[in-house]
Amino acid sequence: MTFTSAEEKRVYTLNLFARIASRYEFINQVMSLGQVKSWRRAAAEEACVPPGGWVLDVATGEGGLARALLRRWPGVNVVGVDFSREMLTMGRAHSVGWPIRWTEGDALRIPFPDDSFDAAVNAFMLRNVTDVQVTLAEQVRVVRPGGRVVCLEMTWPRHPLFRPLFHVYFGGIVPVLGWILTGHLDAYRYLPRSVQVFLPPEGLAATMEAVGLRQVRYQFLTMGTVTLHVGVK
Repeated sequence: MTFTSAEEKRVYTLNLFARIASRYEFINQVMSLGQVKSWRRAAAEEACVPPGGWVLDVATGEGGLARALLRRWPGVNVVGVDFSREMLTMGRAHSVGWPIRWTEGDALRIPFPDDSFDAAVNAFMLRNVTDVQVTLAEQVRVVRPGGRVVCLEMTWPRHPLFRPLFHVYFGGIVPVLGWILTGHLDAYRYLPRSVQVFLPPEGLAATMEAVGLRQVRYQFLTMGTVTLHVGVK
């Protein structure tokens, strides 16, 4: 999918998540072959939230990463922000009994003051925003000095043998699965295309450094299909 403007992409993604919200977590589990929970655990581990600290889950969706944070760091304060009301509705429904604070808001204009959180995390959202650098800069803004920004993203693997297999699965099978399970073929065609055109891991690391993060590092997960980036303010 090619967008002619940032606003066109924003509207498209907003409508996309509204349409797939009710099946979002189930599809994630199917597409990742059950690996998405382990990826979230890895991201939660890297947040390093101090006792009683505050962490912001940007584009929280249905709250999978927010719950992973609470499992890893019991007693911390987790705030989930998302621009999709439908996703927030599913998040609340799937997180009954979990002390998550839910907020509707745009990742490009996070509705919190400077230095409000000990960490900010995001999972599989940066490729969907209209400006990656502004989105990261906003997360840096709301994190206290010494706090972390953690980014979890899909990556097109580089291994010469695994890459073509992943292309068949992610580029061919996943859209069909998404269509069968949700009825929205275009949404799951968009997914692999968005990964293909997104920044490579070293490019995302450079962008994190450009917005003021230091000690930026990244690691590949699950044969290079997912990358976990971490930076310190």
